[in-house]
Amino acid sequence: MTVKSILKGLPVTQASDVVDGQLDLQADVVIVGSGAGGAVTAYELARQGLSVLVLEAGPYVPSSEFTEDFTEALEALYEDHGGQTNKAGDLLLLQGRCVGGSTVVNGCVSFRTPDFILEDWQRDFGLDNLTPETLAPYFERVERHLSIDDNGEHEIAMHSRLVRDGAKALGWSVKPFKRNIRDCALTGHCLSGCKTERKQSMLVTYLPWAAAHGARIYSDTRVTRVLEEGGRARGVHAEVIAHDGSKVADMRVQADMVILAAGAVQTPLLLLKSGLANRSGEVGRNFACHPSMYVSARYPQPVYPWRGALLGTYVDEFMRPEKGGFILEAGGLGAAEMCLITEPGTGKPYLEYMQDIKYYSGIVTLIHDHNVGQISWQDGERKVIDYDVADSDFPSMVAALRAAARVHFAAGASEVFMPTTAPLKATSEDELESVLAQLENAPHTLRLVSYHPQGSCRMGADPASSVVAPHGETHDVAGLYVADASLLPTSIIVNPQVTVYALATYIADQILDRREQYFRLKSA
Repeated sequence: MTVKSILKGLPVTQASDVVDGQLDLQADVVIVGSGAGGAVTAYELARQGLSVLVLEAGPYVPSSEFTEDFTEALEALYEDHGGQTNKAGDLLLLQGRCVGGSTVVNGCVSFRTPDFILEDWQRDFGLDNLTPETLAPYFERVERHLSIDDNGEHEIAMHSRLVRDGAKALGWSVKPFKRNIRDCALTGHCLSGCKTERKQSMLVTYLPWAAAHGARIYSDTRVTRVLEEGGRARGVHAEVIAHDGSKVADMRVQADMVILAAGAVQTPLLLLKSGLANRSGEVGRNFACHPSMYVSARYPQPVYPWRGALLGTYVDEFMRPEKGGFILEAGGLGAAEMCLITEPGTGKPYLEYMQDIKYYSGIVTLIHDHNVGQISWQDGERKVIDYDVADSDFPSMVAALRAAARVHFAAGASEVFMPTTAPLKATSEDELESVLAQLENAPHTLRLVSYHPQGSCRMGADPASSVVAPHGETHDVAGLYVADASLLPTSIIVNPQVTVYALATYIADQILDRREQYFRLKSA
């Protein structure tokens, strides 16, 4: 039995609402994770009359409780309190861990999957079903639902205008971002959660819509094992964990279908812990993450990079692999975060830097990395994200740094700072090549961050080389589906949230087409 008292926000059962030590629940579908994939599938299936239960390991934090303080947001809303890293400890992997998942704390950037990526998937992985023509109506649906549109001129802040000016001076293609926003408040606090609810995250869109159709949502609920019987998924075991880390209850869910949407780190870990869907040996392999760098620069005029929309414009001149395989994103940033990136030191240097912080701005680089990483358990207890930048990807990273620096200088910057652990900067484009020549692909030399883990439960037509079939179901276990970025066969260069929304919608349709195999027939 649970007690649920909801005064505002979503009807979420939290650990503090649970009064029994054992919960036995039933549903047609249990969904693990409440982010982009979980929320979308919850809504699409619930509105067709299926009984849906969503389990989220993180807390429920309503928008009214967002503080707009990034350090507090890391602690409250991110996986491992913002400290999730690769095995070497030199790549920070940021994922949301809250109701709504990473959609609550991302920068709102909304790209469709590039057509050339879909063509690669068709050629290399047999995904003939995922053509641009097939996916177009799914992209259109989520874009309509989430108010995705080009930034207006008022949404292109000073730091983004500088990138646009620099790219145009170089003759490079530059465009306004599309974002999932309604009447952006221009506060620049996207990474800390949108207090004004202008960001159309899952917290304020698909999850409330799913709940309106009867979907039940539990937060603070960590799924520990997927249940399987006779080659079919039958539900999950989970634990309800209080915010102090103590276990409140054990949970068992009986369901005709399980959908894993916990993200590209947690989904393979759950499959490995459950010993399921790994006949190919590919669960946890083929991990990619778009390792990103923030290239900051000093300008002669004030920029105030924390003012206005966080992300306004991007340079796509080098997006295609044959041109470099990277994009540049104009990125605003708060003063404290900027200081963390450039590390001016302590005492007088720190004070001088902070006094001048209004003159700094930056560019985020994203590369089309190869799927060289692996997610696994160490001794069955500690997760391991074994990912280092491949030597074959390092030239793209250097090319992206070069291009970002050139944009800064073309826009009038006086200094460009390399995102290195040891201080390294260029004061003119003439110095750039000698500065770049000092870079090496070695541990703890570059400051790397990823917001885009993907690829660890690859989708493909061949069960010998993939985990998930083209319609979203695992090859090995009937009724066990995956609907998150872990199923992406390759990295996609661009921010993946819209790709996940569209694929989750497509997979929900595939489930509904097969509903008679799994559920008693119900009318919507």
